[in-house]
Amino acid sequence: MLIHPQIDPVALQIGPVAVHWYGLTYLAAFALFMFLGGRRLRHAPFATLKGPGAWSMRDVEDILFMGVMGVVLGGRLGYCIFYKPDYYLAHPLEVFAVWQGGMSFHGGMLGVVVAMVWFARSRGKPFWQVADFVAPCVPTGLAAGRVGNFINGELWGRLADPSLPWGMLFRGAGPQPRHPSQVYQFFLEGLTLFVLLWLYASHSDKPPRQGQVAAAFLLGYGVLRFVAEFFREPDAHLGLLSLGMSMGQWLCLPMVVAGAALWLWAGQRQSGTQ
Repeated sequence: MLIHPQIDPVALQIGPVAVHWYGLTYLAAFALFMFLGGRRLRHAPFATLKGPGAWSMRDVEDILFMGVMGVVLGGRLGYCIFYKPDYYLAHPLEVFAVWQGGMSFHGGMLGVVVAMVWFARSRGKPFWQVADFVAPCVPTGLAAGRVGNFINGELWGRLADPSLPWGMLFRGAGPQPRHPSQVYQFFLEGLTLFVLLWLYASHSDKPPRQGQVAAAFLLGYGVLRFVAEFFREPDAHLGLLSLGMSMGQWLCLPMVVAGAALWLWAGQRQSGTQ
């Protein structure tokens, strides 16, 4: 049995200014996106596009800026709508109290979709081309976020068998060992999804058709997050919902369906639409 190290969430204190580890993981996520975005420019079809449709590092910077706004606004609104709608309807001003915590990946993803639509229209680029560019650069950011969750000792897992070697005691979670679900999600929807998407997106002999990389992200994340949710403690105010599934699992189902449908649709399009 392991014990959570109870790391101080404040990484650096300079007078009244506190730098939190969770904020640093966000910075790491943005830096990784910039690095991977630069590498993504070398992949097909982005490396061969010329003229007004060409991609540059300026595009990477701009889509990151728009994406950050989408993550923050969409993540907060998604949490309020998906997880505590009654509470925030009764306390609407607390929607803006982001320092109290509460972000939703699925809401953040919808916010990023809006940002990509905005970017695609403002730059005259096909939406699915933009989505394909962004998708492989996202999982490392998700992995960074799970590191922040682990440091904070939050979003812990369900009760584990006492004989599980990596079962962990978390402060505030009771005296029984739990699954370190933040670590599971780091490896599943973070590193594993990144490796699979990057290899698929960078395949030079037969590159995916437009829309298929984005579809693979939706399908892959939906499946891996669905699996991880079996080990993650459901939100206390929601518990398990219909069919014994958590809210996170229910939100993943439309992702899986949409990803599979998009992948099939994109595969049936004429190659000339690339």
